[in-house]
Amino acid sequence: MSRLLTPFAQQLLRSITFVILLTLISSLIFPVATWAASSALGVNNGHLCSCPASNNCVVSQDGDSKHAIAPIAYHVDRDTARETLLKVLAVVPRTEVIEQTHNYIHALSKSRIFKFVDDVEFYFPSNESVIHLRSASRVGESDLGVNRRRGEQIRLALRDLNI
Repeated sequence: MSRLLTPFAQQLLRSITFVILLTLISSLIFPVATWAASSALGVNNGHLCSCPASNNCVVSQDGDSKHAIAPIAYHVDRDTARETLLKVLAVVPRTEVIEQTHNYIHALSKSRIFKFVDDVEFYFPSNESVIHLRSASRVGESDLGVNRRRGEQIRLALRDLNI
C-alpha cells in the first residue's frame, strides 16, 4: 500500500510546486493593482494630481523632468475646445470617457493585448487657453512611453482640427 501512496504523494508535491511557481511568475508579470488605494484622480486646487515615481505617467502641471508634458494650447473658446477633444477621444481606440464636467474630462484607455487600464485626464482652467493633461498607467513601473505618445497624438489631432 505504501508503494501506491508514494507515486500519489510525488504527483501531489509536483502539483503544489507548479502552483507555487506559477503564482510567483504571474506576480512578477502582472503586478498587483495597488492603484485603487493610492490613486489620486481629478482636479485639486486647480491642478491635476502629480505623477507617482514610476515611469508610467505624464502630467502637464508641476511635472518633474521625467513626467512633464506640455499642455495643449487652443485658440477657440473653451466649450469648442472641450467638444472637439470629446470628439477626438471618441475615435481613440479602446478609450471611453467615463466622467465629464464643464472643465474636466476623465477617460479610460485599455491596452490592446493585456487590457491594462490607463487613466487619461484633461483639465480646462478658466484663466488659461490650455488643456492640461495627465495620463497614467494603473499598474507596473513602465509603460514604454505609451502615455506620452497618447498625449502627443491627441495634441496633433486637435492641432489638425484647428483648435
